[in-house]
Amino acid sequence: MTTPVTDPLALLDLRSSLSDTERDIQSAVAGFLADRVRPSIGEWFDAGVFPRDLVPELGKLGLLGMHLQGYGCAGTSAVEYGLACLELEAADSGLRSFVSVQGSLSMFSIHRWGSEEQKQEWLPRLAAGEAIGCFGLTEPDHGSDPAGMRTRARRDGTDWILDGTKMWITNGGIADVATVWAQTEDGIRGFLVPRGTPGFTTRDIKNKMSLRASVTSELVLDGVRLPDSARLPLAEGLRGPLSCLSEARFGVLWGAVGAARDSVRSAIEYATTRVQFGRPIAGFQLTQQKIADRAVSVSTSALLALHLGRLKDAGTLRPEQVSLGKLNNVREAIETARVCRTILGGSGITTEYPPLRHAANLESVLTYEGTSEVHTLTIGRALTGISAFEG
Repeated sequence: MTTPVTDPLALLDLRSSLSDTERDIQSAVAGFLADRVRPSIGEWFDAGVFPRDLVPELGKLGLLGMHLQGYGCAGTSAVEYGLACLELEAADSGLRSFVSVQGSLSMFSIHRWGSEEQKQEWLPRLAAGEAIGCFGLTEPDHGSDPAGMRTRARRDGTDWILDGTKMWITNGGIADVATVWAQTEDGIRGFLVPRGTPGFTTRDIKNKMSLRASVTSELVLDGVRLPDSARLPLAEGLRGPLSCLSEARFGVLWGAVGAARDSVRSAIEYATTRVQFGRPIAGFQLTQQKIADRAVSVSTSALLALHLGRLKDAGTLRPEQVSLGKLNNVREAIETARVCRTILGGSGITTEYPPLRHAANLESVLTYEGTSEVHTLTIGRALTGISAFEG
């Protein structure tokens, strides 16, 4: 009997492909999560609560908007950000979702498309975890087709009046500021809506079977009056929100690797100690086939994420490449979580073990930031030059 590797990513020694700084950041995030999140995440998932008291700690660790430059942000590389997302989702998709929405949607929308005054007002507080942001694009009737959004912003003198509803908004119920996208007579524009603005209300979505340790909300805008200074001045058309989604999808494709790795780790630990028919179940060929197949899947997904991260750091990453990574890695991760649950048998249906929790969370991850169908058609369009989205 040889010493087990237990970590599927160690099989290919992927850490040898990382710099010292990249390894240090990954280890620091993993250590924080081991101390502050892993002991309680099952309880939070059961109770359907988000650990809001962790937000300032995430800020202190430099995880909020960590890949952005200036304004209190850490200014890390894309790969370093990706490795952090991997470790966050290895703990729970809800925690990685919070960090993604805060940094790659809320903060990125302000950092990329906002005025200097907006950046100074919001980014330092968001980076420190002193404020929480959300991103209002999806609507009850318009998810994959944001161009058809019904939320409207009309001019009233020098002000804007916003009316509409946004749905499935992560962090919505706890956000201090919402980036809201609306149709105007000049096309789609973005607006910053602070909590407490008259006419702006939120309603948390209950009875979720996925992402339970995360806040998901509806945003309602009923005659919300905003000054023109609340408009993101550089955002015109769908390019604004879609650029933010591409940033978030990058974190998603890394995070999925973490959920899959955590599932395989727990399956190996269980299989090497669970005895049936007088021997550990890890000694049976069918169990080893499951573990080996899923380890191969996790390793190839990690290699893909690392390659896309290097492209992003080089400034050459394209949206269809992000779609390829998101489609593959999430699809593989959910299958990995499901297979690993079978190794755990009946024990695997409790929150004492993570695979089924990861599988449930990944059902949401499979859908948000672009469904599998949308990413498939994005890749198909890139390969054929023909769009299949309409008609």
